[in-house]
Amino acid sequence: MLAKVPTVKLSSGYKMPIIGLGTYVPNEKCHEVQQAVKWGIEAGYRHIDTAMVYRNEGQVGEGIASKIKDGLVTREELFITAKLWIDKHAENDVPYTLKQSLFYLKLTYVDLYLINWPFSVDDCQEDAGIDYIDTWRAMENVVKLGLARSIGVSNFNKEQLERLYTAAEIKPAVCQFEISPTLTQHDLVNYCKQLSIVPVAYCPLGLLSNSRKGKGKDLIKTDPKLGELAQKYGKSRVQIGLRYLIQRDITVIPKSTNKLRIQENFNLFDFELAKEDMDIVDSYNLNLRCLPGRGFSNLKNFPF
Repeated sequence: MLAKVPTVKLSSGYKMPIIGLGTYVPNEKCHEVQQAVKWGIEAGYRHIDTAMVYRNEGQVGEGIASKIKDGLVTREELFITAKLWIDKHAENDVPYTLKQSLFYLKLTYVDLYLINWPFSVDDCQEDAGIDYIDTWRAMENVVKLGLARSIGVSNFNKEQLERLYTAAEIKPAVCQFEISPTLTQHDLVNYCKQLSIVPVAYCPLGLLSNSRKGKGKDLIKTDPKLGELAQKYGKSRVQIGLRYLIQRDITVIPKSTNKLRIQENFNLFDFELAKEDMDIVDSYNLNLRCLPGRGFSNLKNFPF
């Protein structure tokens, strides 16, 4: 029997499963995404996260369509997230771009559409200078057109969120950003919750650390205390790390194209970490990012 996945209620009124399947993979692995989506839905995932920039929306769409055709799920049981890339921030580009994504995804609407970054570029990859408030107006319009049920942002900092929230007619339902045991982001997570914006964690297992024992290795895999917690709960280190985020009421979107890992990442709902064990995982914070976005650091509105 599949686990009952908890959901979080968005400010839009819709519910989002607290775990989703991330689908970003390097280009040479894009052909694996369709099968990963099938395995994910079979394992119990009902939340699938993708983006046009991943160049795999067609693969995601085929995987979804296959499982709907099989009768395993209905469209209404699924929660699909897509994202607007930085070269499509102009007002007229937003609905057109979402319609392109819907074509590849074989859907008539997405459950959540996100502005991927708060900055924009032109055709020459130079700063386009488009205000994300203007882009947000177009995002609100895709809700009114029925192309997206909820809208939100990704990689916005606190000041950008505050400015957007104040200006928005339809408030952002979600902010997706990097959160993990090694980048705990308590301040931004708490600020999101104050505004009834649901925090969603990408890269939820953290980064390589050069500052602790096991230099150059992932703390999730090497730290002995975490190994003791895994043994205590009869779970893997990865499951402990993901469960830590879920108990902070953070939605997680771990990615994998490995069937067993997809299943393992989902198997988080039959145990609960004690307060002292949450504190152990929380102590791994290094305030370091897996994805610092350095290639964009010269652009206006770079958030980090």
